Amino acid sequence: MIVALAAALSMGQVTPEPPRYPDRTNLMVVAEEQGRMAAVRTPADWQRRRAQVLLAMQEVMGPLPDESRRVPLDVQTVGEVREARVIRRHITFAVEGTDRVPAYLFLPVGVTGRVPAVLCLHQTTSIGKSEPAGLGGLENLHYARELAERGLVTLAPDYPNFGEYRCDPYAMGYDSTTMKAIWNHRRALDLLQALPEVDGERLGCIGHSLGGHNTLFLSAFDERVKVAVTSCGFNAFAKYKGGDLTGWSHRGYMPRIASQYGSSAARMPFDFTEVLGAIAPRAVFINAPVGDSNFEVSGVQDCVRAAAPVYALLEAADRIAAVHPECGHDFPPETRRQAYAFIERMLR
Repeated sequence: MIVALAAALSMGQVTPEPPRYPDRTNLMVVAEEQGRMAAVRTPADWQRRRAQVLLAMQEVMGPLPDESRRVPLDVQTVGEVREARVIRRHITFAVEGTDRVPAYLFLPVGVTGRVPAVLCLHQTTSIGKSEPAGLGGLENLHYARELAERGLVTLAPDYPNFGEYRCDPYAMGYDSTTMKAIWNHRRALDLLQALPEVDGERLGCIGHSLGGHNTLFLSAFDERVKVAVTSCGFNAFAKYKGGDLTGWSHRGYMPRIASQYGSSAARMPFDFTEVLGAIAPRAVFINAPVGDSNFEVSGVQDCVRAAAPVYALLEAADRIAAVHPECGHDFPPETRRQAYAFIERMLR
């Protein structure tokens, strides 16, 4: 359904405008013809609401690209470092046209057979992928290296205009850098699935801050992600800076938030309550510290409460978990251990 929708949008075809929900914390209703609301009672009912959520996200982000953008991955190795427990490859791979994304690929040493793989997305940091790779930045955010040391294949790419990667998503026809990143991350999943070391049915994604919300965006649009870990990555829009979404509206994110929705949470056609619901029944682990000044914790709890009935409906209540460590905008060691155990449990 998503691919067909993206194709229609990219070809300029008219698509129905998704309905507006006055209360986006109530996911157990679905709009029908003439705006009538019906109760969500079955998984099929939820799938209708979920399709509306994905349409609403694309109103803000722009359309999900169709398959015409896909090119051979043409993975090229820039360098390789062999250590006792991991092999780290510095690579680039093609995502569309002549655009190539730099990344670090980690392969665990001594593991036999096909193993799960995790896409590791970095926070807002000038060094980009080097931080999750353990080559700089904050020690608590070296999750690509740490997961590989636990026996998983990991891939840490640069987000547009971080690390080594420079591109202009708008010159490429995108309406947001967010959607460009979603496309790049989908191609990163393609790369992981193509590796002989990887079980392509057991894929996860993890990220902190910038990487935390991009983990959720990717997971909403791509069902290959079986487990998502989001650290300090979101809360309900109404509780982000008092509902002022200016911070989400620059060219590195979604400019339509300002140009079409006045940077107002009240005017947005989707919220993170719905993004979480759209991922169900796949697994989500949430790190939401009590002292996070970016994403106030009660707004995270609002989202989890809203999504919980969807997970219950889909018989997956045990697949959404949230922890609230006593710290600021951080991913402390004990919380990472919990997150890694959650990933391993869901993928193994």
